[in-house]
Amino acid sequence: MADLKEGGVVKKGHEEGLKLAISILEEFCLPLGLLPLADVIEAGFVKTTGYMWIVQSKKVEHNFKLIKKMVSYDTEISGFVEKKKIKKLKGVKAKELMLWPPVNDITVEDPPTGKIVFKSLAGITKTFPEEAFAAGQ
Repeated sequence: MADLKEGGVVKKGHEEGLKLAISILEEFCLPLGLLPLADVIEAGFVKTTGYMWIVQSKKVEHNFKLIKKMVSYDTEISGFVEKKKIKKLKGVKAKELMLWPPVNDITVEDPPTGKIVFKSLAGITKTFPEEAFAAGQ
């Protein structure tokens, strides 16, 4: 894990960590409400590889009201960010009926359709309106 973080920008503390996380979402044209974080301990980003990680003090469960979807964010979230995409995402699960399959890839459709696509390793793909993940949702 340490190798992935090599050469990365690291921010400690909630305010600085949150700023970094939001700046990454902005830079890569991803919805700013995608990661509702609480009590960030550390956030980091390696520009050369796109590897991003966020460590929070506790697991966060967030209900995206527009799409009636409960999403769980683990104490450690990581993945590879590129324009309009997060790949190999770890630490994020979306409630599907009684199951919590991990979300593996998130893609904002390009050319823009206003849709965002979530894929899990279990082969579940869900598409939602992008505005459901706007800041403040």
